[in-house]
Amino acid sequence: MDRIVYDRMAEHDSTHWWYVARRDILADYIARYAKPPKGARILEIGCGTGHNLPMLGAFGTVDAIEIDAAARDVASKRLGREVGTAPLPDLSGVAEGQYDLIAVLDVVEHVEDDVAALAGMAKRLKPGGTILITVPAHQWMWSAHDVVNHHKRRYSKATLTAALESAGLKWRKLRWFNSLLFPAAVAARVAGKLTGKDDSDDSPPMKPLNWAFEKIFGLERHLLGRVPMPPGLSIIVLAQPKG
Repeated sequence: MDRIVYDRMAEHDSTHWWYVARRDILADYIARYAKPPKGARILEIGCGTGHNLPMLGAFGTVDAIEIDAAARDVASKRLGREVGTAPLPDLSGVAEGQYDLIAVLDVVEHVEDDVAALAGMAKRLKPGGTILITVPAHQWMWSAHDVVNHHKRRYSKATLTAALESAGLKWRKLRWFNSLLFPAAVAARVAGKLTGKDDSDDSPPMKPLNWAFEKIFGLERHLLGRVPMPPGLSIIVLAQPKG
């Protein structure tokens, strides 16, 4: 990702509506569907500034990986110990068969060989372990945001399941995610392209709007996995090795 993306993440990950609501949604999703065992060993790959680590820490002992040095320093302070540097897809130095839950949250789209990355994660799971994956959806939604984040692709349900299948993984609870605000996001993307103002700035909006977006997105905590969701900005899935 461009340096500015990490800088904005460090500045806004405690207040931006997307980060705040997503953490609450993911915590509920993990508790209801991933159900890691008590005292689970958890690995977050591509943890950025570490804003998800306290949330994940509620489920067990967390290790983390981040390849950007500045973001890794921030994450290490939040974790209270050193965050690792092993890159995908090979995850060199990360022991196999060690983790009950691996969280890879908006990371797979950054990796050229997503199938190899997923297969590498699977090797790090304990028997019965689970990978929690989120990815951006809809290639037609490609914008300046994807460029500055160095995305290789956005996914459809079909392309994500194809990658999981090729990596030797089975899946469950594959759902659209960030659906309630999807119409507004589509309108903003279309307007940006029509006016030539395709903006990569993801700083928080004005406080009242930030609050409103957080509350609307946060409603998905009560819906995701329980009722069918319409198409959204992202896809979420739980994956495990076959056999």
